[in-house]
Amino acid sequence: MQITLSAIKADIGGYVGHSSSHPDVLSKAEQGMAQAKQEGLLIDYHVTRCGDDLQLIMTHQHGEDSNQIHKLGWDVFISCAEVAKKLKLHGAGQDLLADAFAGNVRGMGPGVAEMQFEEREAETIIIFMADKTASGAWNLPLYKMFADPFNTIGLVIAANMHGGFSFEVHDVKESKKIVFHAPDEIYDMLVFIGAPGRYAVKAVYHRDSGEIAAVSSTQKLALIAGRYVGKDDPVCIVRSQGTFPAVGEILEPFASPNIVEGWMRGSHHGPLMPVAVNESNPSRFDGPPRVIAAGFQLAEGTLVGPRDMFDDLAFDNARKQANDIADVLRRLGPFEPHRLPLHEMEYTTLPQVMKKLEGRFENI
Repeated sequence: MQITLSAIKADIGGYVGHSSSHPDVLSKAEQGMAQAKQEGLLIDYHVTRCGDDLQLIMTHQHGEDSNQIHKLGWDVFISCAEVAKKLKLHGAGQDLLADAFAGNVRGMGPGVAEMQFEEREAETIIIFMADKTASGAWNLPLYKMFADPFNTIGLVIAANMHGGFSFEVHDVKESKKIVFHAPDEIYDMLVFIGAPGRYAVKAVYHRDSGEIAAVSSTQKLALIAGRYVGKDDPVCIVRSQGTFPAVGEILEPFASPNIVEGWMRGSHHGPLMPVAVNESNPSRFDGPPRVIAAGFQLAEGTLVGPRDMFDDLAFDNARKQANDIADVLRRLGPFEPHRLPLHEMEYTTLPQVMKKLEGRFENI
């Protein structure tokens, strides 16, 4: 059975500040999704949130970039933004950058990750959703999942994975893409994906079968809007088991928090903390950045789940490490490397400050 799995997210309005999502907003989204399922547009859906970001997870048979599905997402976000405005939630409708739907939500603000595939006999899916970080946050975890044998032993001992995976990498500033093959081109690939502010892993494919293994949202909101609109709070869909890494191999990268860009005003580096959904309420310095993981089995397109995969004592040490890293970074205040480098600050107050002081810079 051919299935399309779509995860579309948007910051509709924070409760309180940028910390969480209001129940009325989630309820409104639930109503819109339920109606779409009743009308036959969707096979199934799940509404959730990560921090102040509303997450719409949908299964259907309309393929990727479907006008109908994207319009559904847009309409639900618009209706939820109206609720947020009535409640005077912070940044109501922040990620909705267009006045009207234009056929596809890509480039309109919301983040999108979609994949179409033939549903297997046992189809295991993990959907990662993050808040207070940017699209390149998945680079290191996806590398570990699909290219690092110290993380994923299946790359060594599973015959159906030993051939490796291919990584589609996007240059989000120049709108270009390139495909790297692992393990052959790992060193070349790392030159690029080690700079997640510019290069983001968009998708991963099984080299032998060509099947889609993972897909992420790579939208960079500041580049779309031409102004500061916060970080991108990305989503990532990963298929698991069989010819793909096991669930434990997919979750393992988050046992050691990597440092990502985002956090306060989208202008700082911070640790990516794996948490249960009910703990995805970033508050300390509007953070630190959070990531949740929803696990599903698919049954003829029905979402069996979710299981809250980070609601596990095994990730307590990762959460403690993230807090310790946050303590160290916060001591730096406005100094790099806690604050992002100047070239990443171009959508904040930097241009205004430079213009104000331009006449005071003298040649040396």
